[in-house]
Amino acid sequence: MPDGEQDVPTSRIARTARFGGLVAGQGARWAGMRAANTFRSDAKADAKQGERAMATANELVARLGEMKGAAMKIGQILSTIDFELIPEGEREQFKAKLAELRDDAPRVPFAKQRKLIESELGGSLGELFAHFDEVPIAAASIGQVYRATTHEGAEVAVKVQYPGIAEAVETDLRNMNLLLPLVRRIAPGLDAKAVAGELRERIGEELDYEIEAQHQRAVARAFRGHPFIRVPAVDTVRSTRRVLVTEFVEGRPFGEVQQLDEAERDRFAEICFRFFFGLLTRERIAAGDPHPGNLLLAPDGKVVFLDFGLMRHVAADYLEGEKGLARAVMAGDADAVKASMGSLGYLPEPDRFTGDGLLAQLLAVAGWYFEDGFRRLDPEYVRVTIEQGSSPRSDFFGQMRRQTLPPQALLIRRMEGLLFAVFGELRAGARWHGLAREYISEEPASTPLGEQEHAWLSGTPVPCAAT
Repeated sequence: MPDGEQDVPTSRIARTARFGGLVAGQGARWAGMRAANTFRSDAKADAKQGERAMATANELVARLGEMKGAAMKIGQILSTIDFELIPEGEREQFKAKLAELRDDAPRVPFAKQRKLIESELGGSLGELFAHFDEVPIAAASIGQVYRATTHEGAEVAVKVQYPGIAEAVETDLRNMNLLLPLVRRIAPGLDAKAVAGELRERIGEELDYEIEAQHQRAVARAFRGHPFIRVPAVDTVRSTRRVLVTEFVEGRPFGEVQQLDEAERDRFAEICFRFFFGLLTRERIAAGDPHPGNLLLAPDGKVVFLDFGLMRHVAADYLEGEKGLARAVMAGDADAVKASMGSLGYLPEPDRFTGDGLLAQLLAVAGWYFEDGFRRLDPEYVRVTIEQGSSPRSDFFGQMRRQTLPPQALLIRRMEGLLFAVFGELRAGARWHGLAREYISEEPASTPLGEQEHAWLSGTPVPCAAT
């Protein structure tokens, strides 16, 4: 087997044993660390807790990455949650280790993938495609992506599930409750049971490529003819529950975009902001995977968006509640902030919170788009902002531990958090507040790109703004 390739363990017994062993082993080690810390100074106890956190992260990355499927996706999503009990200095490194699961997926032998393609599409590879590159161009938690050419001459991307992954995911979803004690140990303020339920539903849908194809077609329709956004078309005839074939689009990957000049990086970031916030506010769709591997800059200047597996439709009343909360923060209305957070389900015990405290918390963690003015982001600003909203020494730490995350907010917050990180890596600048108000308050366009988008929405023909 070539270097980096390995089978995905699909045995129900084996996967259950790995989950159980992971949780039991980590539980015992955390208990031992806490017992030993009673005899240590505060500084040494904090250091030992940091060491234990990183050991946990390393084992999570190794074990969940090997298992792929829902196990790996659980780790990806956990990377977006703040773990209050992990020392401040170690927290971002811990989350970064979990986030590696997005970008470092081990590959599966092509011979097994080939059998699945031929079985799903009903023919030999030569009958199905004029050319098929056996080296994957991407690997993720549930499948791999290959480049191919149809007999009609179309260049396509072929996304193929790992053989046996459906059974593995079903086992993982049944075993998810085993992870809850570990999650509660490092994130006691989180409603882990509610989040687990949301994960079960979203991951179950992500496994079915026919659902992903429906998502992608819906998003492509929503942005058809857009002046600077492109969503690849789905080849419905060649797509099944376990194989998804789409238009292949050439484009510069994120790493190359990072090397462009300031104006081009700012433009790319603004388009990403407009895509995800527009999709949420106009179509009521929260897309949960805005990480760099799903973003390309096409030669014509359009930004290409990929991967529509991790998505959910947000209820109209809930979305209006979230928009109302954002408007209250922007207006500095502390009473309205508390009322909104209470009605949305963030505050299990509303009487234990003050509006002023909640407003200050939200401005600390999302001031980059809640507060007016031009702001250029960078990785350090992102790091400091995240720490301000989750540090044990923060003024908000006590109240954050008493809050929970409503299930419908999970992908919205994941979307915002990953976008914020992407913009930081781009060192992108904008008047983010003005962009946000276009979607949250339906205000007039605040930039030339906004004017193009508003013209497109009104049906007025507009040229593409090339880079």
